[in-house]
Amino acid sequence: MVYYCTRDASAALSMTVFLLLNYMKNILFLGALVLALGLIGYLYQQLDATEKALKLSEQRFTDCQKVTFQLQHQLAPLQKAQPGGIPQ
Repeated sequence: MVYYCTRDASAALSMTVFLLLNYMKNILFLGALVLALGLIGYLYQQLDATEKALKLSEQRFTDCQKVTFQLQHQLAPLQKAQPGGIPQ
């Protein structure tokens, strides 16, 4: 009868260890999932900020092109009016 008690205790311990390891595996999986979702959120924010900065720089570039074009048109008549042109 002592043999059966030891066998039952061993089975119970085995089952407890199995359940504990299974629980830890689930916790580890959930932790990895939360970490992955946090990383996705962080990368999305970085992408959004980069897109906004790109739009702003494109707008500034367009504005600079417009100003340069306007200045060239203002300078063209002055260059034609002077015989040697305007020195660079």
